[in-house]
Amino acid sequence: MSTPAVYMPTRRRTLQALALAGGAWAGIAHAQPGARRVVALGGSITEVVYALGAQAQLVATDTTSLFPEAAQRTPKVGYLRQLAAEGLLALRPDAVVGTSDAGPPVVLEHLRSAGVRVELVHADHTWDEVRRKIETVGAVLGRPEAARALWQQADAEWAAVRRQVAQARHRPRVLFILSHTGTPQVAGTGTAAHALIGFAGGVPALSGFEGYRPMTAEALARAAPDVVLCTTQGIDALGGAARLWQRPELALTPAYAQRALVALDANHLLGFGPRLPGAVREVHQRLQTLAATAQTASGGLGTHA
Repeated sequence: MSTPAVYMPTRRRTLQALALAGGAWAGIAHAQPGARRVVALGGSITEVVYALGAQAQLVATDTTSLFPEAAQRTPKVGYLRQLAAEGLLALRPDAVVGTSDAGPPVVLEHLRSAGVRVELVHADHTWDEVRRKIETVGAVLGRPEAARALWQQADAEWAAVRRQVAQARHRPRVLFILSHTGTPQVAGTGTAAHALIGFAGGVPALSGFEGYRPMTAEALARAAPDVVLCTTQGIDALGGAARLWQRPELALTPAYAQRALVALDANHLLGFGPRLPGAVREVHQRLQTLAATAQTASGGLGTHA
């Protein structure tokens, strides 16, 4: 008796099965053998490595890789935007995987010229970015099946939180303030913060420019945010939440009246990794609570279109 065809799938059947199981995951069929020595650039990339249980293949990370806690004890190659080829090559990596923010480009080209596999995931602050990160890391590490399972779990969580957000009663105006160093800046379009606010059911208070700009009283008066969103690291850099509210730029905003503040860890909030559904859920729940409280007090918050 001949062996049933189901046990000897053709390449077409294999790709079709992968496509049905995970859409773009068909590309995993072309994954190269797993690299034994990998450098991860970017906190979300490092999170995926640990989520896949592949930390034994990790020889170093960048300074933004702080989760899980074990990642803080890995050798560091510096900030992902300010890499040095010599330090990276000294680690003898088989592969370097990061986001498109990594650089400078000349360093990455130096690595490629030295025979190091360099894989960069385009960061566009979408849910598909998370899929690409999981898929790419899984391919580099030679763990496509584990990556597919991680994606399926994350995607199910994402679908659940999106349903929760869709049922929200309030849509407060939210302003993200970046205050890790120097003059506080506010987020416009094209930023992870802008995308996160929308995912969480808020209305971005500023959208007339791209990237970040210094925080000014004029800009905040126009924005009229109901809630301020920050990272916990940013709040610490300012000296605490009380110091934030002492800034005169915030004094005339609706958020100031209620001291409406939401703060999460920077990697969790803006990393766009496997924990993104949890970050969106947490921000969404806090926004709804603040909006409901303020509406009770003033009768006006949380009704923005």
